[in-house]
Amino acid sequence: MALISDGRFVEDGWRRLADEEALPKSGKFIVSLARLDQALEKLTPDATLGVLAPNTTEVDSLAATLPKLGLISIAFPAFADGRGFSLARLLRRAGFAGELRASGRLLADQYTHALGCGFDTIEIPDDLAARQDETQWRNARDAYSQTYQRGYIARGSILDARRRKAAQ
Repeated sequence: MALISDGRFVEDGWRRLADEEALPKSGKFIVSLARLDQALEKLTPDATLGVLAPNTTEVDSLAATLPKLGLISIAFPAFADGRGFSLARLLRRAGFAGELRASGRLLADQYTHALGCGFDTIEIPDDLAARQDETQWRNARDAYSQTYQRGYIARGSILDARRRKAAQ
């Protein structure tokens, strides 16, 4: 899997654990949603916990654990399934301040929207990374300086800028 941050391919500092793997005593690791409660019980001060959440996850089911998580990776089973974007916005509204990762078959064309919904990083399969190089992701990131939608990539929106200009 390739990890994209700020329009570049970067090394992933997180380790994804299979459900049968032992929990490490230190480091950054990601567990499945089904294993989250067990991992939280055994979490040591030297470890940082992340969770892989399906895009159908209810925010209320994660609300109590948000302050304890360093990363939430939202699964995107297909590029046409946008439920992960909605979940990301809801998690940010609920106060999640850690790394928010979209994981799955996303396209560079969706990058700006993902950033606007609150995602920090995108994790894509290697076959997609081979077809969509770093230049495409960087160009997608830089395609728009403002949006109509208030989000996390820019302060305000085009509509906010128009209102400020009209008030002058």
